[in-house]
Amino acid sequence: MSLRADTPPTTVDVRRFSPVQRWIHRTTAALMGLCVVTAACLYIPQLAELVGRRALVVTLHQWAGLALPVPVLAGLASRTFRADLGRLNRFGPHDRTWLRAALHRDKRHASRPAAKFNAGQKIYAAWIAGATLVMLATGVMMWFTHLTPILWRTSATFVHDWLALTIGIVLAGHIGMALADPEARRGMRTGTVTRAWADREHPLWRP
Repeated sequence: MSLRADTPPTTVDVRRFSPVQRWIHRTTAALMGLCVVTAACLYIPQLAELVGRRALVVTLHQWAGLALPVPVLAGLASRTFRADLGRLNRFGPHDRTWLRAALHRDKRHASRPAAKFNAGQKIYAAWIAGATLVMLATGVMMWFTHLTPILWRTSATFVHDWLALTIGIVLAGHIGMALADPEARRGMRTGTVTRAWADREHPLWRP
């Protein structure tokens, strides 16, 4: 029995991310990593003593935080990036099915339908985008102290510190999940994944 001419072999690589999308991810990851590392050096006494030069650490933290939205804003010029933002912003019936399976710890691929992005990735993207905007707003209040009353600055400091801790935990989970899926890392590193992986993990995606 011969294969149909329009049926691609499962060993063929398919394009998942463009160079622009990979640049956005890497640049954003580098800036976020710099924010996390400098924040740790500011708030953990042992690290603060080890690194020293607090003024320099504060400056790096501030400018890395201000630059954090820049890669995404620059990426809006890319049609492929805008298309993926549209996919991340759409939540369909299959996403609710995916979430139910995840909540019930059902790891069968058939019970977790996903298009290019699964429901977990969509929720993570929305949450980290919102958290970044909140961190940027509260950070500006803390940096430019003359802009707001002291009550606002005190509240901003509270929100900034606790949200930073939450972001650190969520990022650790994100990195852990990436480490557990070499093919997903390959997709972000090279831009391509195997069709077998795409069919298994994202059966509704038609690259």
